[in-house]
Amino acid sequence: MGITEAITNEDRHYVKRYIILPMIITAFERDSRYIQEQLKTPGPYVDVIKWAIDRAHKDLMDVKKHFWIKGIKVYDEQSTEIGRKAKFMCRGYTSFIELRWEYIRAEASIMMRKYLGLDISSFYDPTLPNHLKEKY
Repeated sequence: MGITEAITNEDRHYVKRYIILPMIITAFERDSRYIQEQLKTPGPYVDVIKWAIDRAHKDLMDVKKHFWIKGIKVYDEQSTEIGRKAKFMCRGYTSFIELRWEYIRAEASIMMRKYLGLDISSFYDPTLPNHLKEKY
């Protein structure tokens, strides 16, 4: 039997996305409702936001697929005064992650730009492996 691999940075990357993506989808949905109510010609803007929501949902499904393949389960997720925290299990190891609101806002802003079709290459973390940069 092989040695069980400990929790990797890639695993943590996916856990972070699992926490942030639902928040992004909620923000897009809220903004879409606001635009629908406030603008005289909301159609094109709402269409772009719906497209962005679809892309975010697709990424969330990819995260869940990665979880299934790698044996990751997030549980006990909650908001605190300083951010979001969650416990997760990965290949038999348990761990804890806490994302500060500042980090969440910065990451969500970049990811929302990506889903809206904007260039985010200037925001890439140079330590992130190339195969994850496309999924940012």
